[in-house]
Amino acid sequence: MYKIEVKNLTKIFGANPKDGLKRLQEGETKQEILEETGMTVGVNKASFHVEQGEFFVIMGLSGSGKSTIIRLVNRLIEPTAGEVLIDGENITKMSKADLLSTRRRKLGMVFQKFALFPHRTVHANVEYGLEIQGMPKEERQEKALKSIHDVGLKGYEDSYPDQLSGGMQQRVGLARALANDTDILLMDEAFSALDPLIRKEMQDELLNLQSKLGKTIIFITHDLDEALKLGDRIAIMKNGSIVQIGSAEEILENPANEYVSNFVEDVDRSKVLVASNVMKKPDVITAWKDGPRVAVRKMEEAGLSSIFVIDKEKKLKGILTIDAAITAYKENKWVEDVLNQDYHTTELDTPLHELIGVAAESKYPIAVVEDEKLLGIIVRVSILSGLVLGKERNEVGETI
Repeated sequence: MYKIEVKNLTKIFGANPKDGLKRLQEGETKQEILEETGMTVGVNKASFHVEQGEFFVIMGLSGSGKSTIIRLVNRLIEPTAGEVLIDGENITKMSKADLLSTRRRKLGMVFQKFALFPHRTVHANVEYGLEIQGMPKEERQEKALKSIHDVGLKGYEDSYPDQLSGGMQQRVGLARALANDTDILLMDEAFSALDPLIRKEMQDELLNLQSKLGKTIIFITHDLDEALKLGDRIAIMKNGSIVQIGSAEEILENPANEYVSNFVEDVDRSKVLVASNVMKKPDVITAWKDGPRVAVRKMEEAGLSSIFVIDKEKKLKGILTIDAAITAYKENKWVEDVLNQDYHTTELDTPLHELIGVAAESKYPIAVVEDEKLLGIIVRVSILSGLVLGKERNEVGETI
């Protein structure tokens, strides 16, 4: 069962939405319905699901329907047709009392506008939702304090909103949503009003919080770079319809249509792709128990001038050059006596733009490690080819 499941969700604004729905089902376009009836198709048969703990981003240009869809998910506006299931429960069929209970228990909302009470301190703003739920004072104050610390505002509990920067005010809004301890966070253009540097800090903070707290997040944005950075999966909308859903890499590699292709053509792929996207298995590895004679033979067979050395648990011990292996053989030394530690390591999720300079300066491949174990290597050509789309990537890889 999905955490959130949306099925054929449709919203038509206007005097007679049933007529608009009928026209839509008969194949009329959004523009035709607007011209003939004056009604607006806000969302057109949108379907998607969100897994527990997933960061799901919905993005599109102004008027694409992305903000409407998030308000349909928590029924701030009523759908014309379709279903929204939260933990298997259809909220479009709920009574007002049940809907209010579901919102309080499961759905936290963070808006673009900070919506803080100017006369209340940070602490009082954050505990407000718990206060109206009737939670005892001591308990709600403790929960609010934890959320304030989680978003990096320790020491600002007694400050007022007008004493805070825009980024800090948005942290208060996020803390308020976290304090309610809901499983799901719905975030509508939450960072779009912030300066670029503060926006980046909030993006990083949100990713850190999500990895720590495991919240399920639906995040609305019009910024493609933000979507690619944050989303486990991304839904791209146009004219009220979802035109493609996929991971950042899937959307970059296989755009569903010309609209998506044009949308992503100027993306800096080095900020989207990560080490795991371009690493390859090492051609040869000499085990910790192998001597220099075996190492020399393996390098000669593979046409390499160096190889990484691991132990029996596959933990990386160092890199062995052909010169060092020959020296060890002639001087009757062990491999471990001549290992070189002058190489770079990285993790699976390191963005490529952080590795370009490293690869340019390094004499050896970059080792991709996790828990000290060697998972793969990255050579300069892998990074360069990883930044090129489709056929161009293959052509570059063949010629470099």
